[in-house]
Amino acid sequence: MARAFSAQVEHRLHQAFELSLLAKALFALTELVSGLAVWLIPTQWVMDLATTLTRQELAEDPTDRVAHWLLHQAQQFSMGAQHFWALYLVTHATVKLVLVFGLVKRWLWAYPASIVVLFLFIAYQIDRFAVSHDPVMIGLTLFDLIVIWLIRHEWRRMTAARG
Repeated sequence: MARAFSAQVEHRLHQAFELSLLAKALFALTELVSGLAVWLIPTQWVMDLATTLTRQELAEDPTDRVAHWLLHQAQQFSMGAQHFWALYLVTHATVKLVLVFGLVKRWLWAYPASIVVLFLFIAYQIDRFAVSHDPVMIGLTLFDLIVIWLIRHEWRRMTAARG
């Protein structure tokens, strides 16, 4: 009975591992599309969109902090910033997609490489949280820690099975 329970737990952990890979792949594809969009959209369009979105609100309340913040962000969106974010998103997505592909194919090198890369992402997310206090960074960090644990568990299971 204990063996059947253990097998069921292992099966559930493997399913959680596969689900986490799917989530990582979908998020990476979203990043890739976003990076390409950022690269292709003219910077003037960003300012035009921000102006359009805030025009009505500023007409009603000229001191609206959110509208002013949005306009300020759009004004700061230079070509340099555009290229940085596009390159960042495309590179980040490509690295994640390569690692997810390696994990799906069960390439042994992909397991430790994924763990190292996720720890680097966690370090960046903690740094961003320290600056922005954005709770999304904590959520991403917790998710990445769970994925690291699942990758490590799957890697150990695989290497034990191979002898």
